[in-house]
Amino acid sequence: MKTGIKLFDSELRVMDVLWKEGETTAKEIAVILNEQVGWSKTTTYTVVKKCLEKGAIERRDPNFVCRPLITREDVQEFETNELINRMYDGAADQLVASILENKNLSGPEIERLKQIVNSLE
Repeated sequence: MKTGIKLFDSELRVMDVLWKEGETTAKEIAVILNEQVGWSKTTTYTVVKKCLEKGAIERRDPNFVCRPLITREDVQEFETNELINRMYDGAADQLVASILENKNLSGPEIERLKQIVNSLE
């Protein structure tokens, strides 16, 4: 992962389009985001430019084709680590305990968590 890339909600919207669609022109991204959230083409292009500057995507000509350079998993890992460090002093077990105490988990979710924990041992 390209460590240290902090993406804001607007940038994550652009990334989400690219993760779902694959390589996409900036024009197509603008059409999709206009339909989803009502963004103008100018707004979309501004956010695409920010993603380019951060190294989250690259562009290829002709037609300003955008390609993601980071994965959804990269961003999830980065954001999770940021949350653990910021809110739980780096203690991942405290984050997990907080989630388990505050969310009503279904039987299948509990089983999946047990399997994950058992696979770590």
